[in-house]
Amino acid sequence: MAEIIVKFDNKVVEKIVTEKKRISIGRTYDNDIVLENRGVSRKHALIEFNNNAAVVIDNESLNGTFVNNRKISEEILRDSDVITIGKYSLVYHAEAEHGQESPANFDGTMVLRTKQQKKMLENDKIERQIVNRYGGSVLIGEENAEFSEYKIDRDVTTIGKAKFVHVKAKGFWLSGIQAKITRENNSYSLLNLGKKGKTKVNGEDVSQIMLKNGDLITVGKTTFKFVEGKD
Repeated sequence: MAEIIVKFDNKVVEKIVTEKKRISIGRTYDNDIVLENRGVSRKHALIEFNNNAAVVIDNESLNGTFVNNRKISEEILRDSDVITIGKYSLVYHAEAEHGQESPANFDGTMVLRTKQQKKMLENDKIERQIVNRYGGSVLIGEENAEFSEYKIDRDVTTIGKAKFVHVKAKGFWLSGIQAKITRENNSYSLLNLGKKGKTKVNGEDVSQIMLKNGDLITVGKTTFKFVEGKD
């Protein structure tokens, strides 16, 4: 059974476990998931389940629906994807863990003017331009990187201090090859190969993790942002 964890201000407010084929998300109480915020449209979005797949569909909402910080109209969900609607974050798990129109035309939905909303829209526009320019997924150098943008066009991309790696990283005690990014069926995974604690994603130590759009990868003292290209 699929599970949706609803968060507000990074605090869990609700957990939904469902076997339904379709769940609705919106501001009014006739939705399966009710998000009480004027930045959420009355009938904001749907999640449809088919066999082992789940698809989130934006219902022409005023403020949009985002998946992993990218504005979408329809998107196939992967485990641990984060759906952002208004000021809410909805974390999707495939299996539940055991144990510019006027607001009047959008059912009275208030237009969001928060800094977070503006930043998400600006970043989404910039990232789409980058992906279109390179024609695929890209690493953006955020801190102590030797490049501003790097196209990931190999099945295996190595990161570390050695001269022969594809992506150089800085910092003491790093291994020659500290980490690698592998591509398989248009999905990307990050694997730590060197010293423990020297490879992080979004500030958390990792040994292996599936990358999502917007993830911050830190190897030693170097930080990159992963921008996922869509084929």
